[in-house]
Amino acid sequence: MKKIHSIVLVTLSWLLLSGTAAHASSNGTAHARYPIKDSTLTDNDLYYTSELESSNCREKPIKRNNVASAKRYVTAILDCLNRSWGAHFEDRGLPFEKARVAFITKPRRYCGNSWGDAAAMYCGKENRFTVLLNKTALDDPFDLFLFDTTAHEYGHHIQNLMEITSAYEEHAFKNKSELYEQSRRHELQAECLAGVFIGSVWDSLSRNTADWKEMLALDRQSGDEGSKIRSHGKGRNIAAWLDRGFKAASPEACNTWAASSAKVA
Repeated sequence: MKKIHSIVLVTLSWLLLSGTAAHASSNGTAHARYPIKDSTLTDNDLYYTSELESSNCREKPIKRNNVASAKRYVTAILDCLNRSWGAHFEDRGLPFEKARVAFITKPRRYCGNSWGDAAAMYCGKENRFTVLLNKTALDDPFDLFLFDTTAHEYGHHIQNLMEITSAYEEHAFKNKSELYEQSRRHELQAECLAGVFIGSVWDSLSRNTADWKEMLALDRQSGDEGSKIRSHGKGRNIAAWLDRGFKAASPEACNTWAASSAKVA
């Protein structure tokens, strides 16, 4: 039984997935126990790095259904992410590598996985994520969706650098319920880390409170309630973890691995 890693972000009424395949599975004897006690997950050095320093990050102009402007938009945000998180890691003596981005306009295999319904996919072995810029993604690109998508993918890059992803992939599970809960902890943490970055640069954006409330409303519509595969979380929890990271602007707020099951449902 393989563990599947996928990222979900939903805007308006459509689902956008991104992710990679993980490798670990339960061996039939080493079952996961709750609460999770793996210190790489629950007591990671990341949680003790304090607030992300406030910095400037200007959004590039973007046009509806225009791939070139979307590429410039996402690339500019990635530059901000690399600069901000790079300084954060360097100041605290943590190893750091920049993330890279690539773009496609039609789905294709990436990092050894079929694309499926993904909007973006992060590949840990490449330190890179690929964004699908199709009509669905570009029809209404003016809200914070692309910003949050980029920051969320970068959250998985941070997890990869801090060995959270490898610990998650290797953590045993005894049934689908435990498997999906672990996936939700991983995905919600990436969303929280997206909020940390957005909070740290918010004052430099030409945005207001209404924009943030709209982003949270979109997240609340994005849950996997009613799905047989409960791997990403209820909409209210996705929004709650994003807002938690935003308000704290610190990875300390993003320890989903020690949270109660209700918080990651």
